[in-house]
Amino acid sequence: MSLASNVILGFDFSFMLGMASALETLWGQAFGAKNYPMLGVYLQRSWVVLFLCSVLMLPVYIFATPILKLLGQPQQVAELSGIVCLSFIPLHFSFAFQFPLQRFLQSQLKNNVIAWVNIVALILRLALSWLVVFRLRLGLVAISLVLGFSWWIVVFGLLGYTLCGACPQSWTGFSFEAFSGLRQFLQLSASSGVMICLENWFYQILVVITGNLANSEFAFDALSICMSINGWENMIPTGFFIGKGVRVANELGAGNGRKAQFATIVAVTESILLGLFFWVIIMFVHNEIALVFTTSKPVLEQVSTLSILLAFTVLLNRVAVGSGWQSYVAYINLGCYYLIGVPLGVLMGWVFKQGVMGIWAGMIFGGTAVQTLILAIITIRCNGEKEVQMLPYF
Repeated sequence: MSLASNVILGFDFSFMLGMASALETLWGQAFGAKNYPMLGVYLQRSWVVLFLCSVLMLPVYIFATPILKLLGQPQQVAELSGIVCLSFIPLHFSFAFQFPLQRFLQSQLKNNVIAWVNIVALILRLALSWLVVFRLRLGLVAISLVLGFSWWIVVFGLLGYTLCGACPQSWTGFSFEAFSGLRQFLQLSASSGVMICLENWFYQILVVITGNLANSEFAFDALSICMSINGWENMIPTGFFIGKGVRVANELGAGNGRKAQFATIVAVTESILLGLFFWVIIMFVHNEIALVFTTSKPVLEQVSTLSILLAFTVLLNRVAVGSGWQSYVAYINLGCYYLIGVPLGVLMGWVFKQGVMGIWAGMIFGGTAVQTLILAIITIRCNGEKEVQMLPYF
């Protein structure tokens, strides 16, 4: 039940997060160009676009039960997941406001505010989750509502900070200018949303394909653990790249093409070093790395076998953001992941009968490795001064 509803929530989360990620480019360049009032306009414009997208996606939550039945889910699972999806609706709408507020403050280097507000929300969430689970025993729906409540705490915390005079230059009040230029804004946001979704769905497809293998119970469990570890580790370089995206956009907006290029080189170097660091850790502790998830010996052995692929996934799986290249990266992700990686994984897994190892290896070295190589070539050939001259935003 939770897996089916989480797939829907994961789709929504990825797309909305991706759309908000495009704002790093706009806000970062506006801040670098010292065009501070435009930051507030972009914030309001993003609220309009993301809220409308939330409304358009709302039927997916309302009609989750028939959708899941159509996709072949058992009736009981589909009905229970549909109830859980309804409880996710408050969380769903919080995405439209929280993600833009975070990017708005990040572009102004106000990361401490975001951290403290999230810490408060986390503490409240843990306390409420303990209350509804262990004391009131209200079940999964109540936990989903608590999750949504904690996200709205973050929204109101960041919104209060923004509206109460902490950003006097960038927030000058509500403006009708937010309703202009929505088409161009939507195009950039949608490109970024597709870019992030193609990245995230690639590994979800890996799990789904593995689940269809014969006698795949232990392999499926092991792969799910590996994907969880990959997700945890990926939060660290993603944080670095968000900072890189803001810095590059700031420098481009200020007309400093060479500094933007240098910031990109530093970020890529940090990413490679982090990847190597976690690659070494995984290779050294591959026998014990899954103990935090399970004590099942067959699953532990399977995770140990898959750990080499997990290590290379951690090393290769990096995201390039911040220079307004969202459309190009979306096309690159589509070609590398779905025209090369997935077919090669299926070929290795079923035709050559290599099982989950073949599927994952094919998708990594056919998809992720090719994507990394192409993005590296593009980054090396990028001319910072030309990027400044091509800025369309000011």
